[in-house]
Amino acid sequence: MSNVALQAEPAPIVACTVSQDVQNFDLLIEDMEQELGESWGDLSFEDATAFLDDPDAKQLEFIAIAVNGADEQHLPMIGELIRTSKEKRIGVILIADSLSPMALHHLLRLGANDFVPYPLPQGALHEAIERLRAPEPEIAVLPTAVPAQAEFNPQYGQTQQQHDGVVLPIHGLGGGVGSSTFAVNLAWELANADKKAPPRVCLLDLDLQFGSASTYLDLPRRDIVYELLSDTPAMDKESFQQALSVYNDRLHVLTSPSDILPLDLIGPEDVDILIDTARSCFDFVIIDMPSTLVQWTETVLHQAHVYFALLELDMRSAQNTLRLMRALKSEDLPFEKLRYVLNRAPKFTDLSGKSRVKRMAENLDIDIEVLLPDGGKVVAQAGDHGLPLSDTAAKSPLRKEIQKLAGQLYQHALEDAAVAG
Repeated sequence: MSNVALQAEPAPIVACTVSQDVQNFDLLIEDMEQELGESWGDLSFEDATAFLDDPDAKQLEFIAIAVNGADEQHLPMIGELIRTSKEKRIGVILIADSLSPMALHHLLRLGANDFVPYPLPQGALHEAIERLRAPEPEIAVLPTAVPAQAEFNPQYGQTQQQHDGVVLPIHGLGGGVGSSTFAVNLAWELANADKKAPPRVCLLDLDLQFGSASTYLDLPRRDIVYELLSDTPAMDKESFQQALSVYNDRLHVLTSPSDILPLDLIGPEDVDILIDTARSCFDFVIIDMPSTLVQWTETVLHQAHVYFALLELDMRSAQNTLRLMRALKSEDLPFEKLRYVLNRAPKFTDLSGKSRVKRMAENLDIDIEVLLPDGGKVVAQAGDHGLPLSDTAAKSPLRKEIQKLAGQLYQHALEDAAVAG
């Protein structure tokens, strides 16, 4: 008998690492050997492109693409590898070491199945492979004769009830006008608008660079928020709610990411998915917007029931209001959704100040419907302590006005639901 006949057949290759130099990812080598033994190989970016067209590539379950900061110059080639793998139904696990957020976002959007940071956390590769191998859950088809009805119901515990939340974005027409303070406290007052049957309220902090909702409520900034925003097409209710932080068991908050990220990290489609998911889970969705206009501002405006624009009694706010109105009208956008809120408004006894407010509204041809008094030092102190005004200055005139507005919004929502029902 020949020696060839005595040799065992080599194990079939079911996975490959793809990198410029796999020796830069020694922990990945160890984990691949632990998971797959000898049933894996290693390819460079150039070799992988050719190998995916080879008939032997049909045996592959997945490829693990390992990249670091130096590989960003090869993003087009890596992106083509991901697209080709998806076409051939080969899974893609992305192993990233010091990759910029924009590059990582780009590769995930192209269709990578999973992402694992490097150095690899204990068991992270095993879990990613298990998720890749898990069968897709069967989707139950509901009879179309009895469609599910969405209605406003503030009761907790009715998790099977489909919500159709009221969307209330808040946009500051200048830095420091108090939009984040207003958003946080309005969200908290709405969450407490009905003591017996509190509505479900979610606060989305979409100021991806300098959002401060987490600071004002003393909540941690979580890495899972970035992961959620990086792959919104894969978002479902469960993953969305896992990314939320909860304040005092009542207010749910999607904090801004822990790192400063470009505002175009998310696009209009991402924001649509995010708001739709939030609306399906909550009765009210408060959105703290960046003061900058971005490509998805239009998306939020279309989704909004009321779009609050905060300004102050100064020339800066007046000019910014005119510029915003011109921009919305030139694009034929629904500017009528805007409701103007004047922060640090003059006191009731300040007749001169009240006259200036009236002249400002007339000159801008707008209605200033909400006047918020100056909260003074207690506002900054509440933010520093990570508490809403109701906990630090319950008798503050500013807190009372926000509480009054929240009560009106809640009552309107109940009335609209009754009419719709």
